[in-house]
Amino acid sequence: MELFEVAIVGGGPAGSSCAAFCALAGLRTLLLERESFPREKVCGDCLNPSCWPVFERLGITQRVRNLPHARLDSVDFIAIDGHKVSIELPTNDDCELSIKRSLLDNLLLRRAHEAGAQICERTTVTSLARNDDWRIETAGDATFSARVLIAADGRNSTVARLCNLLPKPARERVALQAHIPLPRNFGRRVVLQFLLEGYSGQAPVNEHELNLCLVGTPPTIAQLRRWAEHCFGVAANQSWRTITPLTRSPVPCAHKNLLFIGDAARVVEPFTGEGIYYAMRSGELAASATMQLIRGKNRESALREFTRACAEMYRGRLWVNRLARAAVLRPQVGSFFVQAARMNSSILKLVTAKIVSAEL
Repeated sequence: MELFEVAIVGGGPAGSSCAAFCALAGLRTLLLERESFPREKVCGDCLNPSCWPVFERLGITQRVRNLPHARLDSVDFIAIDGHKVSIELPTNDDCELSIKRSLLDNLLLRRAHEAGAQICERTTVTSLARNDDWRIETAGDATFSARVLIAADGRNSTVARLCNLLPKPARERVALQAHIPLPRNFGRRVVLQFLLEGYSGQAPVNEHELNLCLVGTPPTIAQLRRWAEHCFGVAANQSWRTITPLTRSPVPCAHKNLLFIGDAARVVEPFTGEGIYYAMRSGELAASATMQLIRGKNRESALREFTRACAEMYRGRLWVNRLARAAVLRPQVGSFFVQAARMNSSILKLVTAKIVSAEL
């Protein structure tokens, strides 16, 4: 049985960033990922400017810019009745980009490998046991041991479930996502569109493809698909990626020698487009905490600092998440804000500025 200083479950932006930072710090690092990369993921594909400092510390800024992408110049908020308010986005070098998750996540995973992390794809964790260290069993009969375990395996975290920490999901919405041909003259914009049945997010991801997301409840999702067929010429047999729940109660991020990061810790409203930043930054914070734990710093002090830093990461931003959630749960409320913004756009400008602000 191989012994590692840190094992990370999940190879998305949280897990891969954490693995890269751990390996760069000299820790013997293992990353377990159940899928094979590259793979797509249900996501709006947008990177807000807060991501760039983390990319810089990972040493991959130019590699990210070299990926096929779209620069986003504005965001359009569209009410149920079709009225629209446009807000400009920053246009400097650290602007908002959209990049397909298959490309971004694969780059982050390969960066972790380059840094020295051992990567095991197509590996599903089936059992966890903890004495002083963690014993990790997988579906392929491989067994690993690690001093610190980090859960980066998403909103339906296997680690949280196996540790009896996963909150029960409430009745929730369903998200569908697909990449379709980019409509002519769509422009370099994000569209957040309220509909009677839910909402739609749209953004180009390169010169030829549009990321199209639909969010509704189980009774309304079929109507949203018909709306997409009518508005975008989407075929009735279009293949959609799907995920649920979109939000749930947070899991405490620190437990002795177990840390939770990214969506495994707190799932933010996808409407805000901040998930990738939270994932990568929480991975970086977990790497710092793990290094302190491994190097012998007082455990309670290290865990308190990690918890404080994670809370600080969200501070000043979660009110946007709550406002967005209220708007998308009740599209009429979101539409009211859009129509009010036609007279005074300050609230939408404030929300947009908070989302696309530099790293806190």
